[in-house]
Amino acid sequence: METRRLQFLLELARLGSMRAVADEMHVTTSTVSQQIAVLAREVGATLVEPVGRRVRLTPAGRRLAEHAVTIQAAVEAARLDLDPGTEPAGTLRVAGFATAVRGTLLPIAADIAVDRPGLRLLFHEHEPDEAFALLAGDRVDLALVYDYSLAPAPFDPALAATPLWTTPWSLAVPTGAATPTGTAPAVFAAHRDRDWIVNSRGTADERVVRTMASMAGFEPRIVQRIDSLDLVQDMIAGGFGVGLLPADQPVRPGVELLPLHDPDVVLRSYAVIRRGRADWPPLALVLRLLTGRALDVGGTERGHLRTAERGPAS
Repeated sequence: METRRLQFLLELARLGSMRAVADEMHVTTSTVSQQIAVLAREVGATLVEPVGRRVRLTPAGRRLAEHAVTIQAAVEAARLDLDPGTEPAGTLRVAGFATAVRGTLLPIAADIAVDRPGLRLLFHEHEPDEAFALLAGDRVDLALVYDYSLAPAPFDPALAATPLWTTPWSLAVPTGAATPTGTAPAVFAAHRDRDWIVNSRGTADERVVRTMASMAGFEPRIVQRIDSLDLVQDMIAGGFGVGLLPADQPVRPGVELLPLHDPDVVLRSYAVIRRGRADWPPLALVLRLLTGRALDVGGTERGHLRTAERGPAS
């Protein structure tokens, strides 16, 4: 149903004459008649009936006119809600995994709750692949995701990403293990005979481990798959393997971080949306706040975020 045709019906209900409607809407009387006739076919009901040389609304026409008031109001409300200049309001659905939500989004959400009471954020904790699936299915509006410099992900052209910050990662080993100096492949080679720990819900860090091990000339023995980085530390301290951890975060006793250089292992964080939605006021606000926070922390705050497409959001 074309909503503009409802406006013709509303004006006819108000003015009682097709000629008056034509004058009001700056069209011809024939146009008014044609639009009302098309609307009648769309709804499958007779909307007007002749009364002498004039017409009046049928009961069905009057009923549709009542609905039209509500429909037109809803359309106007939607237009205002989507106006880039309007106050951000409504519900914004965000998917990101725990450290990203905790370290990046929650501080922003706390400010929004005070400054923008009409805007509500809903949080979904997910790994990047899971967040991308939700975004593609239009079940979330924003995904906080990551990839690694040694494991870039393929990016869906329907998505657009805003870069946030980067974080170096290290190889975590039990305290007292061999700590060779030199390139990252040399560090990996020194631990070739150990078990390796990778993420249980994502593949990016496993790709990094396999790539670096290949550069060092061995196949890593991946036997542990753990999602929680705190649990990864416990596993390493207990001697159950080695794995990757953020270089700028404190570690528990029993864990030692070995720097990785030449090549570096760098986590790259992004805020990802469906292309063409950046002007929606809630998204525009949160993207602006995320970018500002990324600049404030200077890339030193841990956050597991990944990418959907390189380049600015649009």
